[in-house]
Amino acid sequence: MIEVKNAVMQFDGKNALDGISLTIPEGCAYGLLGSNGAGKSTLLRALSGIYRLYSGEVRIDGDEVFDNAPAKERVFFINDETVQFNNMTLTEMKNYYKRFYSSFSEELWQKLYSALNLPLKKRLNTFSKGMKRQAAVICGIACRTPYLFLDEAFDGLDPTMRIIVKQMLIDAMMDTGLTVIFSSHNLGEIDEFCDRVGLLHAGKVVFDRELDSVKGSVFKIQTAFDAPVTKEQLSGGGVDILHMETSGSVTHIIARGDRDVIRASVEKHSPKLYDEVPLSLEEIFVYEMEVLGYDSSKLG
Repeated sequence: MIEVKNAVMQFDGKNALDGISLTIPEGCAYGLLGSNGAGKSTLLRALSGIYRLYSGEVRIDGDEVFDNAPAKERVFFINDETVQFNNMTLTEMKNYYKRFYSSFSEELWQKLYSALNLPLKKRLNTFSKGMKRQAAVICGIACRTPYLFLDEAFDGLDPTMRIIVKQMLIDAMMDTGLTVIFSSHNLGEIDEFCDRVGLLHAGKVVFDRELDSVKGSVFKIQTAFDAPVTKEQLSGGGVDILHMETSGSVTHIIARGDRDVIRASVEKHSPKLYDEVPLSLEEIFVYEMEVLGYDSSKLG
């Protein structure tokens, strides 16, 4: 289990992490969302033991991770940058990690490598960004750590390679109970891959929830009333109106709560129509952010 308690990280006197607390269970596929500068990369580096927190703590299976070699051997961090390996070949990169991770599996590495078309003897500075990402992923999985962290996990991968890499991660989760945490701007990837999600903004956790609970508690309703109905009239009794606007004769309502309770709240006002429209994960997050007073236009 990963525990983050009141984590504060400062750069030049400004908080990159501002009192973050999270608990991420073992075997979870966890997605970190947020705009540039929200704190995603800083949090991943703190989880990996790269950064010493200004205050607070990060624990991996109960152990502080910073300056703790045994704890660090339980995590593998795939940075968004791979410049440190530019002068290595893929074979040299593999052997480098093999020296530091006693759990490294040569057999698993060979199996993963066989699914890719990467040159073994060329320097990584000749690789595209997507090729570098593939190289890092197969090394990370082959290290067989309980925890794997990826910053902008699928950045630079073409659609076919995204499918291959995702399947590699899913297989590792199924085989070993691997816990995967990755940051992404792509809500579609989060929706496909994760069972839990955390949204960061300005170094704070906006929310941290099971993905099914997020998707199963916010609804978009199209309706029409003979007389004007306000948000206040629809709210209460377990219904939270996140957004409401009227265009012509149709009123669009974004509501959080139980589906049946929301419908009953609307039907009290004798609507002429009632249609529930599917919401994308991106729309849900936009409305959630608006309620919290954040500018959702800056999230992408």
